[in-house]
Amino acid sequence: MLAEMIMRVKKIIYSFFIITAVVLSSFAGNKEVYASDLSLYALSAVLIDGDSGRILFEKNAFEKRPMASTTKIMTLIVALENTSDDEIVEVSSYASKMPDVQLNINEGEKYRIYDLYYSLMLESHNDTACAIAEHVGGSVQGFADMMNEKAAELGLENTYFITPNGLDAKDENGVHSTTAAELAQIMKYCVMDSPKNEEFLKITQTRSHSFTDISGSRSFTVSNKNKFLDMMEGAISGKTGFTCDAGYCYVGALERDGKTFIVALLGCGWPNNKNYKWSDTKKLMQYGIDNYSYRKIIDSTYKTGDIEITDGIEKDRISTYIDYDLELLISENEDVEIIETLPHTLEAPVTEGEKVGTLEIYINGHPYAKTYIYASEGVKRIDFKYFLKYTIKSYFLIE
Repeated sequence: MLAEMIMRVKKIIYSFFIITAVVLSSFAGNKEVYASDLSLYALSAVLIDGDSGRILFEKNAFEKRPMASTTKIMTLIVALENTSDDEIVEVSSYASKMPDVQLNINEGEKYRIYDLYYSLMLESHNDTACAIAEHVGGSVQGFADMMNEKAAELGLENTYFITPNGLDAKDENGVHSTTAAELAQIMKYCVMDSPKNEEFLKITQTRSHSFTDISGSRSFTVSNKNKFLDMMEGAISGKTGFTCDAGYCYVGALERDGKTFIVALLGCGWPNNKNYKWSDTKKLMQYGIDNYSYRKIIDSTYKTGDIEITDGIEKDRISTYIDYDLELLISENEDVEIIETLPHTLEAPVTEGEKVGTLEIYINGHPYAKTYIYASEGVKRIDFKYFLKYTIKSYFLIE
């Protein structure tokens, strides 16, 4: 009896979690190979899966850089989420004096905010961006605070907004800047996740829009400058940008065959190389189309391990299960690994459905997702009442 008790204590003490690695896919390629396959002009570039947000390719994607007028995708989504389409914007003296590119609106003029959205996105007018910001945020600073709050809400730690139009700026807190990785995440939010994503897409896909000021004395027609809409089948949105500090920038989205890809480029050439951004965008989008497809990674049919039970009534082992499904856009050049973590031994009682372990999914050696492993059945603990009953039954051979 003493030896049995010592053994049981040892099992409890040494019941460390065991780790079982199951390699689902193993291929010769890895992410580092991709960089040598894709030659890009951009100083920073990224391709992400629009559905999951997972990075599929990156080049210096985590370096902070000015982002010029790609800023305006955040300007638009923040405005859309905080106003109604029929609100009237009155132009301030400050807004009217913004540098080119301008709609050339004048102080005191009034416009429907919905019309100004098209000026903002189709032709990237800086005076329009300022007028929208002052109306929505009370001031440019107030609106920049809203933009930064949205960035924080999205989990972006390396993005800082000072202006609503993306003009080069610096203050005591830093430089107006982002990273390619975080700019792509902003676009993902705009086209996939925002409650105003349909309005965002409608505006950025519009080829031309005509409107007047409220008095009807001035009329305008703005035309979409996003050439990418006509460059590749499935292009659904995008925004260009350029400043002296930022160089040419672009962020765009494409949807084809049920797959959505987002590309972000920063520092993609300076004059006279304005077409570099189109070359890089097409190359990255085509790479995604050619190499990535959806694959079932795991589902509830996946068999997890058994666990030994001590001090349990009638059961000394239980099975386990997961309640999780994952289908992922992935290439054949990527490694998927599942790490199952379960205790070697559990002491009763155990409740059916109790969390008893974890299952982690790694892509190319990096953690991607985690779920719990549950007990398939419950086990009661041996107590004095059970022991007494068992002893009596055994003694009198009672069935």
